[in-house]
Amino acid sequence: MNADFRHSVYLDTDKCKGCINCIKRCPTQAIRVRNGKAEIIKEFCIDCGECIRICPHHAKMALYDPLSVIDDYEYTVALPPPSLYAQFNNLEDTNIVLRALLKMGFDDVYEVSAAAELVSELSRKYIEENIDKRPFISAACPSVVRLIRVRFPNLIDNILPIAAPVDIAASEARKIAMKKTGLPSEKIGIIFISPCPAKMTAKNAPLAFDKSDIDAVVAMKEVYPVLLGHMKNSVDDDTELAASGKIGISWGKSGGEAGGLLTNSYLAADGIENVIKVLEDLEDEKFSDLDFIELNACFGGCVGGTLTVENPYVAKAKLNNLRHYMPVSRSHLGDTELDNPYFEKEIEYVPVFKIGKSLKDSIAAMAQISLYCDRFPGLDCGSCGAPTCRALAEDIVSGRAHEQDCIYMLRDYIHQLSQQFSILDSFMGKASVEGEDK
Repeated sequence: MNADFRHSVYLDTDKCKGCINCIKRCPTQAIRVRNGKAEIIKEFCIDCGECIRICPHHAKMALYDPLSVIDDYEYTVALPPPSLYAQFNNLEDTNIVLRALLKMGFDDVYEVSAAAELVSELSRKYIEENIDKRPFISAACPSVVRLIRVRFPNLIDNILPIAAPVDIAASEARKIAMKKTGLPSEKIGIIFISPCPAKMTAKNAPLAFDKSDIDAVVAMKEVYPVLLGHMKNSVDDDTELAASGKIGISWGKSGGEAGGLLTNSYLAADGIENVIKVLEDLEDEKFSDLDFIELNACFGGCVGGTLTVENPYVAKAKLNNLRHYMPVSRSHLGDTELDNPYFEKEIEYVPVFKIGKSLKDSIAAMAQISLYCDRFPGLDCGSCGAPTCRALAEDIVSGRAHEQDCIYMLRDYIHQLSQQFSILDSFMGKASVEGEDK
């Protein structure tokens, strides 16, 4: 298995208390608690950030670049996503945020929402030309794409093979910056302001492309307080920087991408558990009459990312209010010639949940798992450190756990030992008495 399993969600063992909140919420059962500490099975993790959201001890952390990364390049371009605008109260003009980014230290900005409008236009054309292959699944959420490649291999061909807006924004921003400055590519920093850790993973290990044009990913929650101060000085500035309208801005919330297709034949779901349910139903061919399916791992869409600061539902309302002051769209394919908007390579299925090296081994392993499941109480209590009794059975068969990790099995084992010792003590006592009588 040659898959790249670099991740942007990691564990701070010093903060971890060994509770089982994370193992119960992880959608791919990628977490175990062993020896009083959580462990992340990297093959299973999709960087959705649910464990970060749920951990009461803040032991799950997101990997991202520091704001000081701006100083590593001669010329920097900020890529603000539409979810960034939803973090601020009473925002009526996105130019205020864009101008504040320049005052913060960036040399230029390129709105991801502008690229989103280009992707919407590309998607409309692609779906129309390939209608026989519907329904198409959005490729915008990296966690969803990673979920499909490890758990729903039959749906890989349904993924819409168009680059995510942030990747197109990065490519266009670099091209514009090189032309404007005359600098070589390596001296230009394209920096994305991310609402979630999955975007960092997508930058470091892209699935459908050989390399990402994004040079660094900084956390939205780190940028937010710095921007606030500069926004106060940007209100009276009349510099026009915005290049997106309602369609692009709407990508920041659930349903926004689907709305940009200008069709009613779509489904939009947010929240990783809801996403899994939709994918299961899609695998069962329950949605064959749809053209498009938009899926977001975070509740509310990107506004619900774990690196944001605002409540996702409040943020959605803010985006809706902001849209009232905008035209439908400002960026169009006729004005832009995209270099590489389609996937460079196929997304490959990675059988991380496969048990056994061959069909024969898998059948034997499944039989063992069933035997263990029959012996376990079926309470899925998590006390063993695995999320379910079946997960523990799989871990035992895979050599990652022991039967006595189940406290109920351990109790029975101790009871059996106690009985054996009692019998042994009784026998030894009887032998001792008989020896004294002789």
